Amino acid sequence: MTESHPDFDPVSSKVFIQRDYSSGTICKFQTKFPSELESRIGKQPFEETIQTLNNLYAEAEKLGGKSYLEGCLACLTAYTIFLCMETHYEKVLKKIARYIKDQNEKVYAPRGLLLTDPIERGLRVVEITIFEDRSIGSGR
Repeated sequence: MTESHPDFDPVSSKVFIQRDYSSGTICKFQTKFPSELESRIGKQPFEETIQTLNNLYAEAEKLGGKSYLEGCLACLTAYTIFLCMETHYEKVLKKIARYIKDQNEKVYAPRGLLLTDPIERGLRVVEITIFEDRSIGSGR
């Protein structure tokens, strides 16, 4: 599904924010600001978005009593419990999807950018699509 913006032409380019494996295999993305975004968005809003995503993924992967209980119930019910119940991880993934949608509407889309949910890219990268600004080239 391609989203469009009335003042922007189709995709100009894409920027990929890679996973940060310096702390192990936990789902964490690099916060280094890509130079391709300098003319579109400030460093602070970008870093806040990535840091919030990193915090949400850390929350999703956090082990605790609830995760332990989910595992025990899954074993006791031959995993059929997941037919009628969402796991903690699934709930946080939905929270992340809502956050990305909100960020796109308030921060990224007005600047001709589109943030793609990392789950759609196998949690390997955060993809930011850059749309070409029509008003610059057409003299409007």
